[in-house]
Amino acid sequence: MTTPLTPDDPAAATTPGRAHHRARAHSFNAAAAQYAANRPSYPPALFDALEELTGRPLKGARVVDVGAGTGLATARLHERGADVIAVEPGAGMATEFRRTLPGVPVVRGNGNALPLAAHSADLLTYAQAWHWTDPALAVPEALRVLRPGGALALWWNTDAHDVPWIAESARRVDRHFAHLNLSAEKRDFDARFADPTGTLDFVHREIRWSRRVPLDTHLANLASHSVFLTDTEERAAAFFAEERRHLLAVFPTGRVEEAYVVHLLLATA
Repeated sequence: MTTPLTPDDPAAATTPGRAHHRARAHSFNAAAAQYAANRPSYPPALFDALEELTGRPLKGARVVDVGAGTGLATARLHERGADVIAVEPGAGMATEFRRTLPGVPVVRGNGNALPLAAHSADLLTYAQAWHWTDPALAVPEALRVLRPGGALALWWNTDAHDVPWIAESARRVDRHFAHLNLSAEKRDFDARFADPTGTLDFVHREIRWSRRVPLDTHLANLASHSVFLTDTEERAAAFFAEERRHLLAVFPTGRVEEAYVVHLLLATA
């Protein structure tokens, strides 16, 4: 697995592997509207778990959503009454964020060097974003910004691979990107990945949920992932034409039942 680097890290361009990682990190900015329109959000049970594990309500909590993207997680935190500030490194994503959440502040920055005062947050959240950081830098930054007793929460929507059609689709994606060895990027969502130094004591929760969407939305969601955003137009178009054919055989009505498992890691400072 390539060492995680932020989109603005100059070292990301020093090797071919890191240069590709940098390109993938930047790729979302040109597709921010597509990302916002088609990516799945997060289930209410996730935010219930945050309140349970932190021992306090989100309402009134000072929350920093890092790598906020277009604001999918930020919006849910805001709806729960949290006092949220978003941190986002990408210009395109931040622009889309401001369009969809004009009342929520967003600042440019990344998890390796947070543009925030020490001991200013009750909760730091990373939704689909921790893997773009360097934990050796991001963990100390989180501890600097959190108030005593505050918490760091990381989570990812992952496909439920125990569902046969999802597993088959994932195998087709792996074959399409065999030259990238995507299987090497599939990690256990545990403390060894999140904090290789062992500084933090994470609790791991899994929350299963699903959504039913049109086939076009499902395909646009898949196309908004960085591997496809950095693929050639010809290769991507050929893949999605074939994928549409496969999925229409499973969902002839054109409505797809997506199944997810949210992996939540939470540690208290």
